[in-house]
Order: sequence, then structure tokens, then C-alpha cells
Amino acid sequence: MTHHTEETLVLIKPDGVARNLVGEILARIERKGYVIADLKMLTPTRAMLERHYEEHQGKPFFEPLVAFMASGPVVAARVTGDSVIEGFRSLAGKTDPTVAAPGTIRGDLGRDWGEAVQKNLVHGSDSTLSAERELAIWFG
Repeated sequence: MTHHTEETLVLIKPDGVARNLVGEILARIERKGYVIADLKMLTPTRAMLERHYEEHQGKPFFEPLVAFMASGPVVAARVTGDSVIEGFRSLAGKTDPTVAAPGTIRGDLGRDWGEAVQKNLVHGSDSTLSAERELAIWFG
């Protein structure tokens, strides 16, 4: 088995912060054996969010998503570990918390709130290229 150490961006979205789930989510990441290499809480600017979600500009959910992500504090974490990108996405669960498996962050802690934007607690980079781009946005 080859080891592939990498880093990823994990965001605890405004719903996770508002529901006091930051400690629970970070604990799950650490229990999985990943390392939180950097951590900060901030309310993102529209400019940051436009860069972060640039591939979604022009889609119907873009404006509600940006408004939601700017609605309150977000916790940004630089997380490192072997195959951490795939591993965190598995830990997070499916994007739709209604069908996310029990045992995942979204499966255990999330649900559909019937709103214009899906509030699903966390974001994780989907590739090494995305992780590099997103970490530059959130951590400089």
C-alpha cells in the first residue's frame, strides 16, 4: 500500500457554526487520523466566495449559495493526511444530507431545511488541483 500525503481545504459552513457543531466536526476529522495544520474563523467576503465558487457562476443556485456562505462565520481548516481529499469527502457523506449515509457528518448531523440553498454543514476540496486553488483563497 502506497501512502499519498496531501492537503485539503475543509470548510465548516455557517450552518455548522450556528448549530455549534465545529468541535464535533473537527473531532471527527482528528479521530480519523488527519491533522489540522491550520485553522481560522472568518466571515467570507463576496469576492472570496466568487473566487471559491467560480465554476458555478451563472447557475441558478450561485446567488443563494454565495448569500448563505456570507451569512455568518465559517471555519476554514487546512487538513493533511494520507489520501485526505478522498477520505474527508467520504467522512462528510453525500452532498444531500437526506441521503447521506449514517456515520457521516452530513448523514448524522445534517438534514434538508426546505430552503433555497442546501445547508449541508461542510465543504471539502474534490481534487488536488481544487485543494491547491481553494487553500490559496482561504489561507493566502
